[in-house]
Amino acid sequence: EKGLLNWLKLLIVMSLSAVHGTLTSLKSCQADIGTGMDIVTDVAMDLAEAQEVNPGIKEMEAMILECARLDREINYFVDVVQQVTAEVRQPEAMFSLSAKVKEQFTERTARLSDADLHSHQKVVAFKDSIKNSLNQVSQESAENLEELDEDIAVTLSQVNFTCPLTQVEMVNPVKNKKCNHHYDEGAILGLIKTRQSQKKKCRCPVVGCGNADVRESDLIPDQMLRRKIQSQKRNNNRT
Repeated sequence: EKGLLNWLKLLIVMSLSAVHGTLTSLKSCQADIGTGMDIVTDVAMDLAEAQEVNPGIKEMEAMILECARLDREINYFVDVVQQVTAEVRQPEAMFSLSAKVKEQFTERTARLSDADLHSHQKVVAFKDSIKNSLNQVSQESAENLEELDEDIAVTLSQVNFTCPLTQVEMVNPVKNKKCNHHYDEGAILGLIKTRQSQKKKCRCPVVGCGNADVRESDLIPDQMLRRKIQSQKRNNNRT
């Protein structure tokens, strides 16, 4: 009997390990979704820069929102599976896992609203990028650079392409919506995670900034700045 119990415990561990391995693969899909959303944003910005009114931009916004829904649902599913499997203590509990996951996942997704999707970081970045692109086209056609939108003015004159954390050129710049400072995404997320593990708040790394609590939810991908960095890099390579 003791041997059977040990075998069942081993079976649970092996089964849960397989589940967590699947979750890891699912999380990797999110990275691909994020890359796809960046590509859609780039194409939409090209359309906005070429023509002020383009129906294709609306279609791309719908695509971005659908990707945001899928991203949110993956997060919900992973959270639910991790929570349910963490409660497994007895072998017989394994038989009810699927039903519990389905029930809780259905409840979570039912509460997912349009407002939640529109607050997704990459959806916000998409809208800001299109707005800035249209503003830039309008201002350039009027030859009145002094009336640029505040965000564009920051991008053009105040924002350094160098990350304040890594001291090298940013690859995936994100903007802090609280203090308007920029960082490379990987660097700032790593710092936030380190501070959380130390039970501390993450202070903005820009010298003189008073923002003492930088959070992941405050960060918005800055697609326009990323394009400017890439453009400068292409120009430097030609030179």
